[in-house]
Amino acid sequence: MTTRRTVTVDGSPVHVLASGTGPAVLMLHGSGPGTTGSGAWATTARALGTSWHLVAPDQAGFGRTPVPAGSRGGLRLWTEQAAGLMDALGVEHYAVVGHSMGGAVALALAAARPQQVTRVVAVSTMGAPGAPLSADLDAVWAAPAGPLGARDMLSRLVLDQALVTDAAVAARAAAMRAGAAAFASLFPPPRARWVDGLTLPAQTLAAVRAPVLLVHGAEDRVTPLRTAAQPLLEQLADVRLHVFGRCGHVPAIEHPDEFRQLLSGFLARDRGHRSLGRFPDPTGR
Repeated sequence: MTTRRTVTVDGSPVHVLASGTGPAVLMLHGSGPGTTGSGAWATTARALGTSWHLVAPDQAGFGRTPVPAGSRGGLRLWTEQAAGLMDALGVEHYAVVGHSMGGAVALALAAARPQQVTRVVAVSTMGAPGAPLSADLDAVWAAPAGPLGARDMLSRLVLDQALVTDAAVAARAAAMRAGAAAFASLFPPPRARWVDGLTLPAQTLAAVRAPVLLVHGAEDRVTPLRTAAQPLLEQLADVRLHVFGRCGHVPAIEHPDEFRQLLSGFLARDRGHRSLGRFPDPTGR
């Protein structure tokens, strides 16, 4: 059963979509305007069924979760809020799945809470040292609320433009308008500094002890494979990389069935092997 609730974390409300009753998996969305926990992960949650207890919050500044008074958002806030949410829910051990910005938060959380975080799946992740601000990420963060901005943004996120339907544009435009005021404070220009703010230093990456699965699209223009995922292979202690061909920035939408199988297989596996510079069998054989 899927539920929506508001949890108080450090005195501030966090809106959460939750489903299932199995081992806990925290699911963290990305940074595009109009993004929410339910918007990013509801389809994946339904596909995974009830095998895991999935927790998908709106992170601060997105959806129904405000930025706490006196804060401007950022990696530290999102990481501390994610940890505080799971503490408030009474969850002692959990895997973390993060998309784009959420991938950086997931890795930072694994470094900060090594006794709690059991596995990390970082999808189209940010956070790699030296990764520049891509032109497409700059445009995504700058997209104006409304149908034109929504269509332009969605067209940059996916390779197959048939996925940019009128219904998808209308839904994202509505979400962008609803969250416009809060989002405006998160990534104002010049925007390269916000990529720098999401960069994880080498000592943080070295502190990640949980097995990590990097998932990336070969044609991702927002967080390109070469600068976003591949450098992390040299930085993480227990890592493997799965690349989807014919895929942009959102594998969960562009290849939903394969993504679900990859995700469920990794979450169910024992500690895997370390892989540097090659793409292992995603089944773990």
